[in-house]
Formats: sequence, C-alpha cells, structure tokens
Amino acid sequence: MKIKEWAEEDRPREKMLLKGIASLSDAELLAILIGSGNSQETAVQLSQRILSSVDNNLNALAKLSIKDLIIKFRGIGEAKAITINAALELGKRRGNSTPIQRPALRTSDDAYRLFHPLLCDLPHEELWIALTNRSSFVIEKVKISQGGTSETSADLRIILKAAINALATGIILCHNHPSGNIRPSQQDDHLTQHLRDAARLLDMQLLDHIVLTDGSYYSYSDEGTL
Repeated sequence: MKIKEWAEEDRPREKMLLKGIASLSDAELLAILIGSGNSQETAVQLSQRILSSVDNNLNALAKLSIKDLIIKFRGIGEAKAITINAALELGKRRGNSTPIQRPALRTSDDAYRLFHPLLCDLPHEELWIALTNRSSFVIEKVKISQGGTSETSADLRIILKAAINALATGIILCHNHPSGNIRPSQQDDHLTQHLRDAARLLDMQLLDHIVLTDGSYYSYSDEGTL
C-alpha cells in the first residue's frame, strides 16, 4: 500500500500537521526527507530499514557517507542521500548554537528600552505591542497600526488576536508621540481601559502602556493609572 492510501492521520506529513512534529518517529521524519521509497517499500518502510541498519542510532546514521547510502539502499539516490546528510548536519550545528535569549520585561524602563529603537525617530505615530509569557519574557513584538503626526488607530480585535495566537499571558502597549509631549491623550486613556478590560476576559493582563518620545516616556503602570 502506498503512503497516499494510508489513513490521513498515519501519513507522516499529515500526521505532523494534525498532531505536531513530536508525534513522529525517527523513521517518519526520515521518510518526510526522502519523500518516496522504491517499488517494494514505502518511504517509511525504507526509512525503517535504513535506521535498523545502524541500530536506530542517529549518530551512526550521520557517519554514513553519501556513497554508503546510495550503495546500501535501493531507492536512495544522490539527491536523497544529500538531503539526509544535510539534515543531520543541521542537527549537529543546532546543538552547537547558542539558544536565543529572550528579553524580560519586568519594569517600565525595560519596555522603554525595547521599543525606543523602533519608535524614537519616527515622524508619525505607530502603535506596537509586546507579548509576554508568565515569566515576563518577550514572545514577540507586533506592530498594530501606523498613523499621522498626532494619532494612530487601534483595533482591540487585532491586538487580542495576536495575543491569543502567541499564547501570551501579558500585553504591553506602546506608541510614540512625535511632538515630544509624553502626556497621554484621552484616546490613549480610553484605549488603555478598554484593552485592560478585554484582556481580563481572556485571562490575560495588560501590564503597561508606554507613551514614548526620544529621551523620555510615560508609563501607565508607574503612574498608577492602569
């Protein structure tokens, strides 16, 4: 039976999309790389045989040359052998890479320093959010809108959708005032209150709203107006 004739949840690619990549066996991951088997084996069966030949040890598999793979396994040509070697080499290099250090936002000054390079020199207003996890580490920064010299619009649905998609628990709002005046407007106050209340309904917290200029900022949290 060909892989395309299997139940959808058993096909490697579909299984990955349905259940996540961690649900796949080594053979299924290898099958995705090689794409097809031979006239007698599916890609998964061929992958199982390849892994069995090295006692299911990926380090041993990485020691096989492109020539070894081509000679030993029917259905593995030069392109497939190169793909296998390249994937294993990437795995090695990942092990030697330094993990990404996400910034932590625990104070208003942390938030100001995060957004200042993005907003300090702009001649127009932009509204951004930083989404954080329970440990206050930044998951991602998202630009929400861009306006004129005195205001920008905000759609709560866009903000909350971004937070939900990121599985965030905390939201920090930030926008700039090109005029240099750090005092928030009534529109800023209304946005802050509405987002705070909407976030609570989704078990999220609006941690702060920063109004930023080049050299100074206003923090709703620091001022006790959040």
